[in-house]
Amino acid sequence: MIAAIRALNLTTRSIVLSLSIILFNQSALPPALGAGPKVHTVGLGAVRRVSYAQPDATPEAKADETTTIKVRPLIVDERQRDWTTGDAHDITDRTFAIRRALRINDALPGDAVPRWIWQPGPWITVDRVTGHITPLHLPDFDPVISNAVWFRDYVAYCGTAANARGANLYVLVAQLGSRRPVVQKAIGKWPQPNHFIPVCQPAKWQRQPLSVTIQPTGGEPATYDVIGTASIIEDGDNDDDN
Repeated sequence: MIAAIRALNLTTRSIVLSLSIILFNQSALPPALGAGPKVHTVGLGAVRRVSYAQPDATPEAKADETTTIKVRPLIVDERQRDWTTGDAHDITDRTFAIRRALRINDALPGDAVPRWIWQPGPWITVDRVTGHITPLHLPDFDPVISNAVWFRDYVAYCGTAANARGANLYVLVAQLGSRRPVVQKAIGKWPQPNHFIPVCQPAKWQRQPLSVTIQPTGGEPATYDVIGTASIIEDGDNDDDN
């Protein structure tokens, strides 16, 4: 009887020791190995209207605060990461592009209090899988006049650029992942007194053959062939820093 009890105690101790070793090994694993990949949530919040005035508008137009734009918060993992304006463009099933909305302090140096105004800003891409936000540096993009229209990973707009001879107004087509624009055509001098608002009408895309038509407001439309290259437009699945 005593021998049986001793054998049972030894067996119990062996089981407890084995369980302790298993639990220790699991607790010693790095977090990346001990748990599954982090799941991110990405979304846009409710729309709100805010006052907006074109930066180069006349003082009379700036005094009219009836002009508004729609802004929405960009929410990643239940935290607001930015303000956005306009419609989002799905580049792929996991990556979309959207324009930032900026709150800018328009107060003069002698003003006693800040004067906050809303302005459309540059574009960003957002990865729904990783939650990663990437600023886009579109060539010669001018937040005041550029009205970007997307197709796939291409974006067409009018922009401005200056050189030693002065500044010009350009038609531009950029492709994500490409450093140079795939279309860049000067269409006039800039700035222009009493210019139309908007400066250019929204671009019109054609799939086959791939081309885009852009018309300066008050001018004639022109069609441009678009010849791009393959580009990498998504981050890896293991980007989990956000």
